[in-house]
Parts: sequence; structure tokens; C-alpha cells
Amino acid sequence: MTYSVKEIFLTLQGEGVQAGSRAVFLRFSGCNLWSGREQDRASAQCRFCDTDFVGTDGPGGGKFQNASELADAVAATWGAFRERRLVVITGGEPMLQLDEALIDALHDCGFRIAVETNGTIEAPPAIDWICVSPKAGTDVVQRRGNELKLVWPQDGIDLAELESWDFEHLLVQPMDCAEPQATIDAAVQLVMERPRWRLTLQGHKTIGLP
Repeated sequence: MTYSVKEIFLTLQGEGVQAGSRAVFLRFSGCNLWSGREQDRASAQCRFCDTDFVGTDGPGGGKFQNASELADAVAATWGAFRERRLVVITGGEPMLQLDEALIDALHDCGFRIAVETNGTIEAPPAIDWICVSPKAGTDVVQRRGNELKLVWPQDGIDLAELESWDFEHLLVQPMDCAEPQATIDAAVQLVMERPRWRLTLQGHKTIGLP
């Protein structure tokens, strides 16, 4: 399988339960909820994405001909350290390309594999950490994992339904928009009213990391 990769880079995980962890981000190109083109945003199923996942022109990006080649690129980005290797696979929507061959190759390189997905495509087995970020109006089939990260507010989200899914952690993240304080206030209010949830912020943006 040929993998289309937007970018590969070393950073700190900026949000969620694993915030602050050193990680290689592997961002796949493409998504099933939005083309990534601004002219299509208004008609997309996900209209608030803040990520460029179009093409293969980012740092470390390109076309990788097989799983071993891509895993080697991730390992080279991590560097010589052997301990606590973490790769965060994201997009776009990573489940369009992530397969068992790549999972095996990354595990062979000593990586713990985390994914960030919209949950509309079932995750393959053997992933170490699954974070689902549901989008209103979509059919979420991946209803179990480690972390449910809800970008808030979203019209049409049934919080009680989300709470019935099988996740260890329920997180709410203020939507990145033109009126950030309003979305922060809404997220804080959700946590105060429903104490199973925790607030998560995009710390990497605060400190200037990608």
C-alpha cells in the first residue's frame, strides 16, 4: 500500500490526556468529512476543522511505498532515544489509510501508537490509544476507546448518548473560533453541569508549537 502523508514532525502532544508527552505526529492526507478546501467548508460534514491535511507537501510529507519505509521515517524523526517512543497518527482522517501492516511496522520500531479519529471508520486492532472526536450529524461506529474528545459547542450532539459509549476519559475542548471566550465558557459550563467530563485546552497553540 502507498501512504499519502501530509507531514511528519516531532513535537509535544498539546491536548487530551497525554498532553505534554514528546511525540512524533504522523498526519495523513485526506478526510471523509471535508475535502480540506475552503470553498467546500460550508457544505462539509465537519465545518470547524483547523488543520491543513491537503496534499503531501508538509515537513517530512510525501508518498511512502510501504509500511516499513513510513515507519523508518517516523523513527528517524523521533531520534536515537529508545524509551517511551510515541507516535500520534492523525489527519484528516487517519483510518482511511492506517492498516495492520503499518501498525506492526511501528510496533517493531518500538512505538506506542495513538490515533486521533472522527470515529466514522472502525479502528483496526492493536492500536495502543484511541481518541475519538465525534462530529454532529455523522455516524460514529468507533464507540469504544481510551479518550472521547468533544469539540464544543456543537449543535445536534446528544451528551447522554456519548456518555453511554465505552471510553475511559471524557474530555471537552473549546472550539477554536473567532470568539474563543464564548466557547471556553460553554466548555466550562458543560464540565460544571456534567462532572464525568474534563476540560482540555490546546496547549501547543498557547506555547507556539505545531
